[in-house]
Amino acid sequence: MKSAPNDNIVFRDIDKSAALADTVSRKLHKLERYCGDIIRSRVVLEAPHQHKTKGKQYKASVELALSGSPVTISNENESIHRAVNSAFESAERCLKERSERRKAKRHQGLSAAAVVVEE
Repeated sequence: MKSAPNDNIVFRDIDKSAALADTVSRKLHKLERYCGDIIRSRVVLEAPHQHKTKGKQYKASVELALSGSPVTISNENESIHRAVNSAFESAERCLKERSERRKAKRHQGLSAAAVVVEE
């Protein structure tokens, strides 16, 4: 990732928390293991207005600019920590699937080239 992770964390209607910012930056660095081509990242943590039936819901959104196509994942929960954890788990799954698709495509190309060489 080319930019500093702490600059990419936005708090909306929530008090800034050093512990929460540290957790988010650690999770952002963990995502680099699964996808090395993250160009830019942005995490938005917000507390939208209180819902009529659900009560107060917190929302965590993870926006990743990747080479190819961007990925945006959001999650809502009654706890901001659970919302952050769920959003990053979904982002991790998405990046793993993307990397598997790339590997499969690469192997298909290699095996097709091997068939052409053998003939």
